[in-house]
Order: sequence, then structure tokens, then C-alpha cells
Amino acid sequence: MKDPYRVGDELPPLEIPVTRTLIVAGAIASRDYQDVHHDAELAREKGSPDIFMNILTTNGLVGRYITDHFGPAAVLRKVAIRLGTPNYPGDVLRLTGHIAALEGENHTLIEVAVVGDNRTGRHVTGKVTVALPYVSHVSHVSHGEGAS
Repeated sequence: MKDPYRVGDELPPLEIPVTRTLIVAGAIASRDYQDVHHDAELAREKGSPDIFMNILTTNGLVGRYITDHFGPAAVLRKVAIRLGTPNYPGDVLRLTGHIAALEGENHTLIEVAVVGDNRTGRHVTGKVTVALPYVSHVSHVSHGEGAS
């Protein structure tokens, strides 16, 4: 039986519009009240052209990318990311990834290399380890009425 995943397999891209609402809501949801994530005037005073997304929101979007692909039974075991260029309002974050490693019996642990780009360059790079439930590929054969 063919494995459903192989090292090198590409995940389909996910494009996420970066809105002011997404940036502010993500900062509030993660209890990050730094003004650069919600006050454009203060962000500009600190040298940024506008408010920008915090790392916890990016982390959540990377997690969403993985679980959207692998399904609701997927469990994120490790998310390790590094930020690059900021995400500003009006950007589109384009996440892409590929399977970097398969581990565990029946490949139930998958490591995915993820990158996310926007109009100014590479916003995020990282690796995510996701656990999948083992699903047997053995089909059940009916033996007819009364058979055991």
C-alpha cells in the first residue's frame, strides 16, 4: 500500500489577506498590547510605516495552515518559526510548505518546512511537527450472514 505522504510533497499554498482588523484582533487575542500592533500614529513615531502583525498571530496562522491541510485530527506537536519582514495592513501573506521528514511508526509524525512571503519579502520561516492518528489500511471483509 502506498504511503499517503512522502518527503518532498508540497502542500498547497494558503493566501491570507493581512487587514488592520486581523493585526489588531490577533494582538488583542494574544494579550500583546504593544502600541505598534494597534496604533498607527505611535507605530510611525517608532519608525514603522504602519502597525504590524505580532509573532503570536503569525504562529497561529502557520498552525492554521498545517491543520487546514492535515485535517481536524491533526495535532501540532512543535511549531518553531522565525520572523523576517513585517506583515503590514494591505499585505497578503502567502504560506507554502513541503514535507521535510516522516517519523514514527506508520509515519504518524510529519515535519513540514513552512515559509510565508508578503509584498516586501520573507515574513516567516519555520518547521512544524504534526501528529496524525494512525489509520489502518486493512479493509474489513464481510464473511456473510452468521459468519464470525
